[in-house]
Amino acid sequence: MRVSGTFKRTMISKGPEETLAIARRIGKRLKAGDILALKGGLGGGKTHFVKGLALGLKTFRPQDVRSPTFALIHEYKGKPPLCHADLYRLKPSEVFGLGLEEYWEAAGRWVVAVEWADRAPRLIPKGALWIAFKMISPTSRRITFSGDAAWKKYCLP
Repeated sequence: MRVSGTFKRTMISKGPEETLAIARRIGKRLKAGDILALKGGLGGGKTHFVKGLALGLKTFRPQDVRSPTFALIHEYKGKPPLCHADLYRLKPSEVFGLGLEEYWEAAGRWVVAVEWADRAPRLIPKGALWIAFKMISPTSRRITFSGDAAWKKYCLP
């Protein structure tokens, strides 16, 4: 997805259900070949956000979505299938051996969501949607979306 110009938008989520709703709206608009790069601290809402994407994609049950911290990559079947990766436990030098490139080079077959993407930003394709999570309170999050201008339509209410 290459479009001239850039896009940035910030939303405030007042709780987990609102985070799910935001992600669900985005998930409904995703298509194979879309890449989402998530970043933020521990407990910031990244995995919960991916559960919301699952709701929007309607291809698998969101309760089946688990953090891939130890498995590194989880694949969820569907149309389109979702690749959910977590780079938290990896050193930057180890990330390149993980094989993520195969998911976005697979002729746009996958939607890819990468947690802790800021650990290997050079690996993430230029057309990815970056999503940053910042804790405001124990339940509230500031969620900032940035990327190519084409992502704007994905991130509107």
